Amino acid sequence: MARTGQDGFDLSRIPFIPDSALMPLEREGVHPVDDMRRQRESEPVTRLKLPLGFRAWLVTGYEESRAVLGSADNFSNDFANLTGSFGITAEQNPGGLGFSDPPLHTKLRKVLTPEFTIRRLSRLTPRIERIVADTLDTIEREAEDGPVDLMQAFALPIPCLTICELLGVDYEDRDDFQRLGAARFDLFGGASASLGAISESLVYLRGVVAKQRKNPGDDLLGQIIKEHGDTIDDDELASIADGLLTGGFETTTSMLALGTIVLLQDPAAFERLRTDDESINAFVEELLRLLTVVQVAFPRFARKDMVLGGQEIKAGDVVICSLSGANRDAVLGPNMEDFDPDRPTSSSHLAFGHGIHRCIGAELAKMELRIAYPALVRRFPRLRLAVSPEELAYRQVSIVYGVDELPVLVD
Repeated sequence: MARTGQDGFDLSRIPFIPDSALMPLEREGVHPVDDMRRQRESEPVTRLKLPLGFRAWLVTGYEESRAVLGSADNFSNDFANLTGSFGITAEQNPGGLGFSDPPLHTKLRKVLTPEFTIRRLSRLTPRIERIVADTLDTIEREAEDGPVDLMQAFALPIPCLTICELLGVDYEDRDDFQRLGAARFDLFGGASASLGAISESLVYLRGVVAKQRKNPGDDLLGQIIKEHGDTIDDDELASIADGLLTGGFETTTSMLALGTIVLLQDPAAFERLRTDDESINAFVEELLRLLTVVQVAFPRFARKDMVLGGQEIKAGDVVICSLSGANRDAVLGPNMEDFDPDRPTSSSHLAFGHGIHRCIGAELAKMELRIAYPALVRRFPRLRLAVSPEELAYRQVSIVYGVDELPVLVD
C-alpha cells in the first residue's frame, strides 16, 4: 500500500481490513464462525489476502499465538511502525502500553504495576459493590414499565463508573467516553475514524491530567503524579489514562453483556452461580476464554526473518493473533467450543493477552465480573430474554465484540 503513491495510502478510503480478511472478526452469536476452527486445524499461521502485496499474517493457533505475544525480542508493538507511508501521523499515536516497546513500555509498566496489585485494587471492592447494587436498583425500577435493556442499565454503567472512579474522571462524561470507546474499535468507519476517536479522548484526558497536576487526588492519576510526577510527562499520563479508560470500559461492558447471554441460555449454570459462591472464579475464567471479547491482539511487527508455524515470516511483516481462535484450540483440552465452568485449563486463556503486553487491568476486570454476575442472578432469579436469541443484534466487524441491545424481563 505504501508504494501506491508518494503521499502514502489514504486509509479513510477503505476499511482498515478488507472484506476478504474479516473472518477473524466474524461470529455467529457468541461463537467465532466455523471457518476459524477449520483454518486453525489446517494452518494455524496463514497469510492474509490483502491488496497490493501487503504482507500480513493471521495466527489462530494457541501455541503459535503465545510465541508471538510472549516475544518482545522478535516482535515490535511500536506505533512508529504504522506512521509515514501508511497515511497515519505520529500525532495520532495513542501512546500507552499497547503501542510501545521497551524501554518506554518498561517505564510505563513500572509506574502502573503497583496500582494494579490485588492489594491496591481491593480498596475499590466496596465501591464496585455499591455501583452494582445501585445499578440493580435502577433495573428493578425500570422493570415496572416492561423489558429492560441490560446493555444500558447494567453492562455500560458498571465498568464506566468503576474506571471513572479509578481515574478521577467525571461520570457526567460517560456518554462521550462510550461513544469514543466504541468508535475506536468499529472498523466500518475506517482507520481514520478510529484514530480520530482516540485523538478526541486524548484531548479531554490531557485536561484531566492538567487538573490533577495542580491538585493531585487519591485516585490513580493523582497517586502517579505524587510518586512519579517528575519522571512522567502529561502526554504519557494522558496516554495511560486513555488506555485504561477505553481498555477497561468497552471490553468489560461486552463481557458483562455477552456473559449474561450465555447464562440466560444455560439454566444449570445460572442456578449454580446463583447458589454456589465457590463456582464464581472458575465461571468467570471460562467465560473470559469462551467469549474472548477482544478478538485480535494489537498488531505485531516482525523484527527479523523467522519461521512461525511452518511459515516464513520476513522482517517488517505484520502478525495478527486471533485471541478468539487461539482460546478454542484443541491443545487446551477437549470440547473447547463449549462452555464448561469446571474446565481446569480456563486460567491458561489468552483473553488478556500474554507476555509483557498482557492487560495490566486484568485483575480489575475480573473483580467487576465476579461481583456483577452473581449479584445480577441473585437479585433477579427469574431473569430471562425478552426476545428470542436470534433477534439479538451483535456488533459487526469490531475488534471488541459485543451486542447492541440486551432486552430482558426481570419479574
